[in-house]
Amino acid sequence: MELLHQFIDIILHLDQHINGWISLFGPGIYLLLFLVIFAETGIVVAPFLPGDSLLFALGALTAVDGAYLDITILMISLNVAAILGDATNYSIGRFIGPRIFRENSRFLKKEHLDKARAFYEKHGGKAIIIARFAPILRTFAPFVAGVAQMNYRHFAAYNVVGGLAWVSSFLLAGRFFGNIPQIKSNFHIVILAIIVLSLMPVFIEYLRSVRTKKDATS
Repeated sequence: MELLHQFIDIILHLDQHINGWISLFGPGIYLLLFLVIFAETGIVVAPFLPGDSLLFALGALTAVDGAYLDITILMISLNVAAILGDATNYSIGRFIGPRIFRENSRFLKKEHLDKARAFYEKHGGKAIIIARFAPILRTFAPFVAGVAQMNYRHFAAYNVVGGLAWVSSFLLAGRFFGNIPQIKSNFHIVILAIIVLSLMPVFIEYLRSVRTKKDATS
């Protein structure tokens, strides 16, 4: 429980904690941030890591007088991290997909893989880009695309577009809006609002799936 409280405190007060990390790591902060964004998009078991809120907070910190963080370095390094993360996640899914989906598997049936493959062939590009702006989906979408063996060139193009759009939009939003006095004095509320809004598509999709199952059984 204590770890959970610490995690929530870090998320809601990212600006304060990032300044502490800068003091601790110095120039190494750029590598740490690169690894966080890479892991959040590239490791399917790490959807809990901060993404949208972290990028917004970083953008805000670059606008402070005498800021240590440089927006250009962040823009380049974190865009690369996001793109490489999705590419790695896709490769992992493509490599282990045929091994975890078996005809006689109780839960991971091959028919589910075939449906996923058909979905990504039809909607994959749009799904990859939209998923960038939704926590949890952002982590699982490239993995599932790899499992479904979505055409890699198709995936790569949308991966680059989605990565650039996601990282750049939140960094720039933080830079331009994060230091408005009202936002700065209520930064934890803004971070919480970003998290809630980014989770809305996941929640809405869940409600739709529940309603569809009820309609199918009624």
